[in-house]
Amino acid sequence: MKEVQTLVLTGYGLNCDQETAYAFELAGARARRVHINSLIDGSVSLSGFQIMVFGGGFSWGDDHGAGVIQAVRMRTHIGDQMLKFIEKGNLVIGICNGFQTLVNLGLLPGFDGDYRSRSVALAANDCGNFRDQWVGLKANPESPCVFTKGLDFMEFPVRHGEGKFYAEKQVTDRLIANEQVVLRYALPDGSPAQGAFPANPNGSLYDIAGICDPTGRVFGLMPHPEAYNHVCNHPDWTRQKAKGETDEGETPGIKMFRNAVEYLKLEI
Repeated sequence: MKEVQTLVLTGYGLNCDQETAYAFELAGARARRVHINSLIDGSVSLSGFQIMVFGGGFSWGDDHGAGVIQAVRMRTHIGDQMLKFIEKGNLVIGICNGFQTLVNLGLLPGFDGDYRSRSVALAANDCGNFRDQWVGLKANPESPCVFTKGLDFMEFPVRHGEGKFYAEKQVTDRLIANEQVVLRYALPDGSPAQGAFPANPNGSLYDIAGICDPTGRVFGLMPHPEAYNHVCNHPDWTRQKAKGETDEGETPGIKMFRNAVEYLKLEI
């Protein structure tokens, strides 16, 4: 069986590429960190990969808005290549700054196969400052998202200043009706945060923390699954261990990436 090849973008302020590549390797993929310029100048081709990762960080210093310059640069130079990559049935995930880039590109929400039009935004946090904290997340079991199959409640860290999910009502209504809302911010018991701070760290409408396209193959989320790649990453792991509540198996972050890898193994 062929290895699943994962491209993890790096360069120009992106700073989560090392741990993201490491997490995908733990999940059974072959991960390669690729500078954005290498895709643009053609020295590396998307055709050799099955997963493309837009990782976290502060691309171009978030000048002109988070993910804006990265989106413009990539759409201008390799926009058609990215569309072909998706059309071939490959997977795309955008994490934090990567999610911001995906919505600026128009790759999400992807209504009616339109991966060019921007209809949602990730705006400045309602609290007015950068949030670096762990959050509870509830997965939508009805979502077509490839990455979250079998996952329910999980906790990941967020690290952002512009994470408020916002869209016009007709767009959010359609996302909800299509089951494209993949993750919502939640309280520790799994119930909805209902906009309450800090469980909802940014004021996202309907507690939306992640969405996918209608196929479930393009996925964006603000929290960082790659940052929970080992049990000891969790801030409460020693307390959980003392209570006998620690799961020494794969973390939800690795399970999320393994879902993608196992899905593709059936396709290639």
